[in-house]
Parts: sequence; C-alpha cells; structure tokens
Amino acid sequence: MSTGAAVLETRDLVAGYVPEVDILHGVEVRVGEGEIVTIVGPNGAGKSTLVRSMCGLLPPRSGQVLYRGEDISRAKAHAIVRKGVGYVPQLENVFVNMTVEENLELGAFARRGTRPRERIEAIHELFPRLAERRRQRAGTLSGGERQMLAMARTLIPEPDVLVLDEPSSGLAPTLVGAVFERIAAINETGVTILMVEQNARRALAMSHRAYVLDLGRSRFEGAGRELLADPKVIELYLGVARGATPRSPGGGAAGGQAPPASAS
Repeated sequence: MSTGAAVLETRDLVAGYVPEVDILHGVEVRVGEGEIVTIVGPNGAGKSTLVRSMCGLLPPRSGQVLYRGEDISRAKAHAIVRKGVGYVPQLENVFVNMTVEENLELGAFARRGTRPRERIEAIHELFPRLAERRRQRAGTLSGGERQMLAMARTLIPEPDVLVLDEPSSGLAPTLVGAVFERIAAINETGVTILMVEQNARRALAMSHRAYVLDLGRSRFEGAGRELLADPKVIELYLGVARGATPRSPGGGAAGGQAPPASAS
C-alpha cells in the first residue's frame, strides 16, 4: 500500500445534476501514489457522479478536487487529462466504426511528448490481444476486448492516474477475470488506479484501499480485504446475513483467500 502523498483526492465534495438536489454530500476520497483504490456501493449511491466530478465532467457545488495538491475543482476535463488523469467511462468508450489501431492513434493526439508509434507498440505488449486485432473494427470486438481497448487508448498519453467507471459492467463472467488481470498489470507499471466497480468482491480483493458509498456519503473506508471481511459491509452491501461467514472458493473464511467474483 502506498504511504506517499495523495495524487488525487476530494475534500468535502458536494455535487449534483439538478439544481438544489445534491447527490454527493461532503465526500472525501484519497488516492495515494501507486494504489488501486475502489469505490463500491449500491445503485444510486453517487459512485459515477463522484468520478465524473473528479475528472472535470461535473463541476462540484462546493468542496475541492485536488491533483497533487493543486485545486482542479473548476478545471475543464481536457485540462485535467493534460495534467495526467485518464478517464474511461462506462459506456460509449470506443469509436466503433474505427479500427483498433485507429482508436489507439486517436489516443496519441493527447500524448505528452513525442514518438506516439513507440507508445502504441508498448501498449500492444500490455494488451497483446489488441495487437492481434489491430485492423479489426472496434464495433466487432467482444465486450471485454472493447473495455481493454478503452483502457489502452486512455493509457497512450501516459497518465499518472487511470479512473475507471464500472470496467466489468455488462461483461460475460468469462471475460471479467481478463479485464481485472489487465487492471492489475496496468497498476504494476506504476499507474495509480481509481475505479468504481459493481463487482464488489473481486474489486475489494485486489484493492489497496476502498470506500463504500451510500446515499452520497462515504460509509466505510479501509484496506480492500479488510472491508471484504467487515461484518457491517457484508450485511449492508455484499448480501450476506449477519453471523454468516463468507467462504472462499476453497472453503476458508474471507479473511484468507478472496471470495469468488460476483456482480453486486
């Protein structure tokens, strides 16, 4: 777990879409250098609203969004990208009529520095399946491959932080594992990860830290595996009755091996 300074954080963040109707009520989230931090919670908790506010797509009503200590609360989305924050939305995150290679070339326009072709080749090493399908139209890819392409394109400019909104949403169970494996591999290259995820068990098991949002407020915060085994989190969000011990695939308690992935 990172013990360094925060790369991305919110302080007392309040935001919403409709005048005088707040969705977020003073949310505070901290993402440290090199961490995987996950936001989980029930539908309507404000998870996507939170990351949209952090990425310049929804100006907060009050509070702050900070990037390496700089207040970016009022910065435009494109300016936040240039600072080093990449955002992958849940839907419509690839250009379906373009090839895989053309999608990656578009990502190169936002690249900080030179030699975009070398960067694309480096991305092919991280996502070998995309290299195999470089001439294929993005609209013909599987759901998992599209998600990988969306992440790959966002990584072309070499962001310091990658923000993912529901990366496993709508994927067949057989593809979910491959997407999470790529997220872990991205983190191992030094990229900090912040993700909103419906597959709470799988996401918490791989996260350095996590937050549980409910009704626009942060209800729980802690190490991912600690929250996975917390009786209050289990009862309120993971769907296991109080007193029951969540089991791992091998029959052990959740505090040891992680439970199997399940959409929440």
